[in-house]
Amino acid sequence: MTNTNYPSATPQTTPPERRNSSKNIIIGVLAAGLLGTWAYVLVNQSKHKEEIQQSTTQGVAYMTARDSLKALYDEAEIRLDSITGANNNLQGEKTSLQKDIDAKKAEIRRILNDRNATKAELARAKKLITELNDQISTLQTQVTELTAANQELNVANTTLKTEKADLETNLATTNTVKEELEKTVDVGSTFSASNIQIRSVNEKKSGKEKATTTAKRVDKLVVSFDVENRIAKSGAADLYIMVTAPDGKVISDANAGGGTLTTRADGDKAFTTKMSIQYEQGTRRNLEFPIRQDNFQIGDYKIEVYHNGFKIGEGVRSLKKGGLFS
Repeated sequence: MTNTNYPSATPQTTPPERRNSSKNIIIGVLAAGLLGTWAYVLVNQSKHKEEIQQSTTQGVAYMTARDSLKALYDEAEIRLDSITGANNNLQGEKTSLQKDIDAKKAEIRRILNDRNATKAELARAKKLITELNDQISTLQTQVTELTAANQELNVANTTLKTEKADLETNLATTNTVKEELEKTVDVGSTFSASNIQIRSVNEKKSGKEKATTTAKRVDKLVVSFDVENRIAKSGAADLYIMVTAPDGKVISDANAGGGTLTTRADGDKAFTTKMSIQYEQGTRRNLEFPIRQDNFQIGDYKIEVYHNGFKIGEGVRSLKKGGLFS
């Protein structure tokens, strides 16, 4: 083994003070990082909490605004319902104001039912509710005025009904009196017949006429009488003559306008002829007409005169069987 003059290599050691310093630095860095992390976390959590709180506050405010609007709308709708029925009863159909109110109600409901409605839409809903309340007040005023007018009309209508009933009663009384007077005048204007005469006539070839009571020689019966009435108005009048033969049958003279007459007391009766005359009020007029037949029967011929449905006179003419030289 040789000896050298070089120093031998021995391990170097770090001083304890230096080692402690390094450790402290590392610990400080780690602590600072941890504190920074905590600080970040705390700040972030605080910010998140604040955002949540702000969002919650905004949501609560949003819901409060919606609820307030809904309460306002519900109150307006209750007011509207209380007067709409009365208005419909008074007017019978919806007015343009009611139609506009219905349109506003529909739009307000649409906004309030939309959970995603914006602030602008809620603001519009609030504006529409204000307008709706104004229109409801206008409608209420109209209903009040219409109700008052309707009450006045009801009073007037009741008065008119009473007056109408009185008029109808008076009219009915007047009509009854009028009808009675008309009947009186009608009956009173019936002619009276007097001086009734019935002649049985034989017509000669020469044209001369000879009175006869022999049935086989009679060619015609000549009826004459006078008629008069002081209240009958001047004008046309119809007289009906009924000639009943001895066999009980009414002689029908088609040429003389025979037919059926409805009488006031005896019902329907056949007549032989109708005489239409022109009468002058207050005068007496003599009438005459012939009744012709091919063969006159033996017996009594009854002649009746009717005017205005009443029998005003009658007479009888008897025809007999002739002798050998009659």
